[in-house]
Amino acid sequence: MAGLEETAPTAVSAGGGVVRDNALALLGDPSLHEVQFRNRPESCGLARRLAAAVLHGQWRLPVGVTDDGVLLVSELVGNAVRHTGAHHFSLRMFRRRGWVRVEIRDPSRGLPCLLPVRELDTSGRGLWLVEHLADRWGVDLLPRGKTTWFEIRVADH
Repeated sequence: MAGLEETAPTAVSAGGGVVRDNALALLGDPSLHEVQFRNRPESCGLARRLAAAVLHGQWRLPVGVTDDGVLLVSELVGNAVRHTGAHHFSLRMFRRRGWVRVEIRDPSRGLPCLLPVRELDTSGRGLWLVEHLADRWGVDLLPRGKTTWFEIRVADH
């Protein structure tokens, strides 16, 4: 049986990344409802594709905003995959006037930690990037797990 990576045909390029034209149809639309992923490394690529499809494809945001948003999704999903020990996580995206908000929810109540980063460090840069590229970010503890989120200011058309 082919995986989603193999069944989603290539469509348009958005900011240097390839968007799958039917990723939203195959996986669900995170701007409408929470999309669940298995906690596997390959889920990071799927989450990036969905984020790009929404940011660039649906919301028609500039390439720079799309690139930053996709990078930050990748970092937060990478943290969820590497550090939570959970079986699954989910992606949800919101747009309101002047802002985009992206949420990654997982069943772990372990809080992410922003570490100091040095020039030659090869890991530990994920939350540093979130801190520097997002306008706001945080963690909301839930009765069963947490939501790690970021917000980026966008110009309304």
